[in-house]
Amino acid sequence: MARAIALAQARVGLTAENPAVGCVLVVDGEVIAEAATAPGGRPHAEEQALEAAGERARGARAYVTLEPCGERSGGTRSCAERLAAAGVAEVFVAARDASPFASGRGLARLAEAGVPVTLGLLETEAAALYAGYVPPRRT
Repeated sequence: MARAIALAQARVGLTAENPAVGCVLVVDGEVIAEAATAPGGRPHAEEQALEAAGERARGARAYVTLEPCGERSGGTRSCAERLAAAGVAEVFVAARDASPFASGRGLARLAEAGVPVTLGLLETEAAALYAGYVPPRRT
């Protein structure tokens, strides 16, 4: 998780209205892929890491600094759905999404797909990433 936090920290202030998120995929103690939210906010960290890992993501542990998104405004698959579809074995999340429109949705999607989630790993360290994050308002 510390590596995911470092990846996200490098993108704070560069991801438009989206929060900076880091994602690291690990198999048998080896990092197989890592990514952070792209400048401008898209693509998300999880989708970039999953793309880089390809089939190696099956059975991996994912370390993500913020709850994976549970739905996407553009109609594409959410990060939670992508993690489940890739066959990730377990997801560790540092912090819950502060947005009232997103909080809990990603975790619920992962649970529905049978993917175990551990919430709060290095939460205190990750909190600095999201201290200034103001979720966009929906009208």
